[in-house]
Amino acid sequence: MTTTDVLVTPGAASDNSEAAPGARQVWRRLRAQRAALAGVAVIALLVLVALAAPLLAALEGQDPDAYHASAVDSALGGVPLGSFGGVSAHHWLGVEPGTGRDLFARLVLGARISLGIGVGATVVQVVIGVAVGLAAGLGNRALDGLLSRTTDVMLALPTLVFSIALLAIVPAGFPRPVLLILVLGLLGWGGTSRIVRAQTLSLKSLDYVAAARLGGAGRWRVARRELLPSLAAPVVTYTALLVPGNIAAEAGLSFLGIGVKPPTPSWGQMLSSATTWYQADPTYVLLPAGLIFVTVLAFTALGDGVRTALDPRAASRIRVLARRRRKKADS
Repeated sequence: MTTTDVLVTPGAASDNSEAAPGARQVWRRLRAQRAALAGVAVIALLVLVALAAPLLAALEGQDPDAYHASAVDSALGGVPLGSFGGVSAHHWLGVEPGTGRDLFARLVLGARISLGIGVGATVVQVVIGVAVGLAAGLGNRALDGLLSRTTDVMLALPTLVFSIALLAIVPAGFPRPVLLILVLGLLGWGGTSRIVRAQTLSLKSLDYVAAARLGGAGRWRVARRELLPSLAAPVVTYTALLVPGNIAAEAGLSFLGIGVKPPTPSWGQMLSSATTWYQADPTYVLLPAGLIFVTVLAFTALGDGVRTALDPRAASRIRVLARRRRKKADS
C-alpha cells in the first residue's frame, strides 16, 4: 500500500475535519514519539549546517574549490595521504581523491544544494498538486474528468526517463539546481493532486461547506476559507514525505551524471565521483552516502510522526504508549 493510498482512505477526510487537532495538541502528540523528535533534531541540525555552510568552511579555513596537490599521492593516482582519507587538523574530514579539495567544506556546502533542491521541488509539487486537486474536486464533471486523467498520466509517466531527457536537452548555461527543482516539481505533483481531489470530494459534502455555499460564498471562496484549512493535515503529512524522495532523486540524477555539475558540490554529485575510489578511499564514499541516508531517514520519521500526530484517532494510542513507558520506568 502506498502513501497516497493511506492518505486517501475513505472517511479519513470527514474524521479529520470533525476533530482537527490544534497546534498544541499536535506538538504534544509529536513529542510522545521519539523517532519523530529525533528526525526533527537531525533536520534542524542539517538546516543549520546548510545555512551556515560558508561560515563553517571559513572556520575550517578551506576553500571548497581549492586544489591541494600536496594532500594526495600522485604516484598512486591521487589517493589522499594519511589515514581516513587524509583527515588532519587542516582537513577535518579528509580530502577528495585526485584533486585534494577539502571534504568538510564541500559536504557542508553540498547540504545547501541537496536540501535546497529537495525542499524547492517539494514546494513546486505541492503548489501545483493542491491547485489541480482543488480544481478537479470543485469543478464540474468535464473539468474533473480532464484533470483526473491528466493526473493519472503524470503518475504513470516514467519520471526518471523523462527527467534524464529534459536535463539532457537544456543548455548547459542554465543553473542546474534551479533546473532540477523545476524538473522534479513539474513531473512529481500527481500524488498531491490525487490526495487533494479525494479529500475535497469528501469535504464538500459536509454541512459547514454546504452552509457556506448557501450563504452566497463563491466556489473559490469556499475553497480558500473552508476547504484549505481542513486540507492542511493531509497535505502537510504528504509534504514531509515528499522531501526525502526529492533529495534521493537529486542524488540519483547527480549519480548518473546529469544532475549538479562540478565544481558545484552536492552529495549526489560527490557520490557519483566517489564510485571509482571506493577501494582506495572508502571514506569518500561513506560520507556523502551516509549523509543522504540520515537525511532521508530523518524526513521519513518526521513525516510518519506528523501523520500520527494529525490523526485524531492517534491520541488514545499515544496515551496508552506513554502510560506503558511510565509504568516500565517506575518498575
